[in-house]
Amino acid sequence: MRVAIAGAGNVGRAIARELLDSGHQVLLIDRDPRALKLESVPDAEWLMADACEISSLDKAKLNSCQVLIAATGDDKVNLVASLLGKTEYGVPRVVARVNHPKNEWLFDSSWGVDVAVSTPRIISALVEEAVSVGDVVRLFSFKKGQANLVELTLPDGSLCLGKTVEEVPLPENATLAAIVRDGRVISAKAHDVFTAGDELLFVASADAELLIKSCFVASQP
Repeated sequence: MRVAIAGAGNVGRAIARELLDSGHQVLLIDRDPRALKLESVPDAEWLMADACEISSLDKAKLNSCQVLIAATGDDKVNLVASLLGKTEYGVPRVVARVNHPKNEWLFDSSWGVDVAVSTPRIISALVEEAVSVGDVVRLFSFKKGQANLVELTLPDGSLCLGKTVEEVPLPENATLAAIVRDGRVISAKAHDVFTAGDELLFVASADAELLIKSCFVASQP
C-alpha cells in the first residue's frame, strides 16, 4: 500500500516509521526544508512541496496512493489537503489530524475526511474509559460510515453475567467486535460467556450506542 503523509514533523515521521515497519510504501511531503530530515526516515520517499497546491500533489502522484494522512500542525492545511486528496485524486482513505478541538466539527466528509484523529478527544476518552465501569464510552468515530467504536466494562451485578453472547440481544446497527479479558483480546463468539470486568468493544451507530447499556446494565431506580 502506498501512503502519502502531508507534514513531516515529529508526528508525520513517527507515523511513517510505523507504516514502513509494516511493509508499506510511504511518501512524506512538507514545504519547510527544515522538516526534510531524510536521515530520520531513510526508507521513505521525500518531497519538498506544498500539500495545498495541485501542482505539488501532481508531483507526489497522489492518484497512486491508497491513503492520504494530513498530519501537519495546521488545521487549515490538513482540511485543504484532505479535500484535494479526495476530490481531485480520488484517494480511497483520507485520515486527518485535528490540532484544535474547536475545529473538530469541520473534519467530515464535506472536507474529504474519512477519519478525523483528535488527540485531546482520544486522551479524554481513554481517561473516561479507565474510570467508567458500567457506562458506554465512545473511543473513536468512523466519519464515513457514521459509526462509532464504543466500550463498556461489565460491573458486578451486570444483567448478562453467566450468559453467552448469543443470549444477549443487541440493538439494531450494533455489533460486539471483541472482548478484552485479563489483558487478552477475544474475538466474540456466540458461545462465549460474559464475566464481571469484561471490556466489551462495539461498533455501533449513534442511535444504537444509546441503547447498548440497557442490554447489559440495570437502570438505576
